[in-house]
Amino acid sequence: MIEISKLIKKADNKLILRGIDLKIGKGETVAILGPNGAGKSTLLKVLATLIKPTSGLVKINGLELRNNQMKIKKLQGYLPHSSLLYEHYSPLENLVFFGNLYGIKNAEEKAVELVKEVGLSFFLNEPVKNFSRGMIQRIAIARAIIHEPPLLLLDEPHTGLDQGAISILNNVILSMKAKGTTTLMVTHDFKQAADICDRIVIIKNGKVADDFRMEEKALDTVSEKYQLQVEGVS
Repeated sequence: MIEISKLIKKADNKLILRGIDLKIGKGETVAILGPNGAGKSTLLKVLATLIKPTSGLVKINGLELRNNQMKIKKLQGYLPHSSLLYEHYSPLENLVFFGNLYGIKNAEEKAVELVKEVGLSFFLNEPVKNFSRGMIQRIAIARAIIHEPPLLLLDEPHTGLDQGAISILNNVILSMKAKGTTTLMVTHDFKQAADICDRIVIIKNGKVADDFRMEEKALDTVSEKYQLQVEGVS
C-alpha cells in the first residue's frame, strides 16, 4: 500500500527526514512513535501530499506521489492536529459538505450513521463551536472516514479524548481495518498503539530507529523498545 525509499525532507536548510525507508502493506495498522521533533508529523504530511519531499521515492497504492497527488488525495482520510471542521456548521452539515466533496451519493445518510458511530447522535444538529475538544475530535474522525478511504493517516488521534471516546475511536479504526483499510497513526499513547496496531515504527532524528510487529498486544514490549531506541535505556 505504501512504499517509501530514501525519503529526505529539508526545511530552512534543516534536515527533518534523513532517508526514511518503509513499506506498509494493505490492511496494516501501524503506529509511528518517537520524541517531539523526530519527523513523525512531517512524514504524515508528505504522505498526505501537503508538503513536497526534497528527494526520495514515495508510492501509495502503486501511484508515485509526485505525479499523482489528486488521485492519492482521494484514497486518503487525513486527521491532522486541527479538526478541519467548520465551527458554525453542525456535525451533519460538516459531514454532508465533506461527503459531497468526495462525490458520495448518500452523504446525509452516511453522515447520520457516522455521527451515531462516534456516539454524538444527540448533537447531530448543534454547532460544532459549542463542542468540547473531545467531541470535536470525534466528528473530525468521522470526517476523515466519510468516503471510506483505503488509507487513513492519523496524527495523534487520541488527544483530548476521554476513555469512552478512546474506545469508540479504536473501534472505528478496527472496523475500518476489517474493511481492508490501511492505517498509519502518529501517537504518543503507547497503550493505544499496543492495543490496536499490528506494527510499531520508532522514528528518531528523522530516521527509522526500529520497526517491529506486535505478535502480542504487550505494552511492556513497546515501552522497552522505545526506551532502548530513544532514551538509550536497556
